[in-house]
Amino acid sequence: MSETSEAARPPSALPGIFGLIDGAIARIEAFFLAAGVLLMALNVVANVVGRFAFGRSIQSAEEINRILIILITFAGLSYAARQGRHIRMSAFYDRLPQRGRKIMMIFISLVTAAIMFALSRYALQYMLTQQGRGRVLPSLQIPVWLMLIWVPVGFFMAGLQYALTALRNLTAPGVHLSTSLAEAQLPDPALNRGEPAP
Repeated sequence: MSETSEAARPPSALPGIFGLIDGAIARIEAFFLAAGVLLMALNVVANVVGRFAFGRSIQSAEEINRILIILITFAGLSYAARQGRHIRMSAFYDRLPQRGRKIMMIFISLVTAAIMFALSRYALQYMLTQQGRGRVLPSLQIPVWLMLIWVPVGFFMAGLQYALTALRNLTAPGVHLSTSLAEAQLPDPALNRGEPAP
């Protein structure tokens, strides 16, 4: 296998079935984020060309962008968790020794996973409520609930990612901010203290 295809394939440091789940989530995230951004760019460019070259805008451009923004936002939620990119309040965390940081990271990951799963449940209920109302988008004439399907899916995938981060911290030495980012990889010297793994 070539170096390029190896780099394109999302690695997973988790063992067995959990590694397969983690890899599958990474592929789904990458596909939807890339497709969403490309489609949004194409939609905007086509709308601008239509407006200035032909004097007519694409009637459904705004609705398409709204759908794609929801897709990118909630697919990106899980992606940001995988990359350890969510904002963290770490003043207290940074002062702990490695063992304390590891315990804290497991706790934070499990609590965040539980919150994400709860939000996924509430988002699903909201989506089903919208389905029951039968509302459609004015221009595209597609049901509004189809546009919202990414909200519970995104929360659920983020919850899975945080649960897998907790598992990574439970099964591997060192402190891991996500399944693919160890604390030791950070350039911040306050976090990368060179302490031995617990």
